[in-house]
Amino acid sequence: MAENYANDDALIINKATKKEKSNQRKSNRIDTRPFAEISSFKLVFKKNKKRLNRSIGGDIGLFIFLSLAGIISFLPLLLIFMNAFKPLDELLRFPPQFFVINPTWGNFAELGTVLSQSLVPFSRYFFNTILITVLGTVGHVIIASMCAYPLAKYKVPGGGIIMALVIYSLMFPAGVTSIPNYMIHTWLGFIDTYWSLILPVIGASLGLFMMKSFMGQVHTDYIESAKLDGASEFKIYWSIVMPLVKPASITLIILEFRTLWAMEGSTYIYTESKKLLPYAINQIAAAGIARQGVLAAVSLIMLMVPIIMFIISQSNMIETMAHSGLK
Repeated sequence: MAENYANDDALIINKATKKEKSNQRKSNRIDTRPFAEISSFKLVFKKNKKRLNRSIGGDIGLFIFLSLAGIISFLPLLLIFMNAFKPLDELLRFPPQFFVINPTWGNFAELGTVLSQSLVPFSRYFFNTILITVLGTVGHVIIASMCAYPLAKYKVPGGGIIMALVIYSLMFPAGVTSIPNYMIHTWLGFIDTYWSLILPVIGASLGLFMMKSFMGQVHTDYIESAKLDGASEFKIYWSIVMPLVKPASITLIILEFRTLWAMEGSTYIYTESKKLLPYAINQIAAAGIARQGVLAAVSLIMLMVPIIMFIISQSNMIETMAHSGLK
């Protein structure tokens, strides 16, 4: 009987010992430092890298495809550059050759001769194009963004109908609205003035649609915080909202600049001193085969300005395209 009690006591002691050891192990896992000290450290988790279901051969094939697509896209620009330095016999050679054999500056020298014989100086055509391009682009971005701000951040009465009309207007090509536009310009007295080219661009619906889409992604907390600090609506629009949608505004500037830079404007402008640079280029091309070298030189000059502008702002444009589908 005494032996049985001794065995029971031993079992109880063993269980107590195991429990103490278990509690000791748990206590060792507990961090006894103050919470402020613990919170100063960052927990780093190792993330498992997800492997794409694409083999090395697939990566090589994709690289080759993108390289070929880039080369094909670059070839027209390279051809324009080569043609600007080709003599006339190489320009008219058949079958045509891609690379220049005997490069020359004669096309640009002949361009200077042609421009010196013009009734209107070439600088005047250039000034008209720059004026309309700058005023139209800046005006379009400002007006479109100012109209898009209340439509995006406030419940404007009839805002849904307005945006529906804006979207529907994007469906119509320019040829459909050319006659109504001409009639409106005639009634307003804008024919043969710069306003006939500037105002339609300022009131275009593309900028309103684009800016409204991006301003809708701006958090309302920024606007409410600015109002609590006493900022006016224009201050909020100009200093808070516009910097946040900078990629969209720069993309809009590039698109409008490219459109206005290539606009001929001969439908509404009749006075020679108010005509644009593309009109002068068409006049050079109409002179015949002998002016093909001059036309190639002018085409290169016309192409360089949009390319330089795109290179400067390409990062913002790519950011706009990357975030255009995010809400």
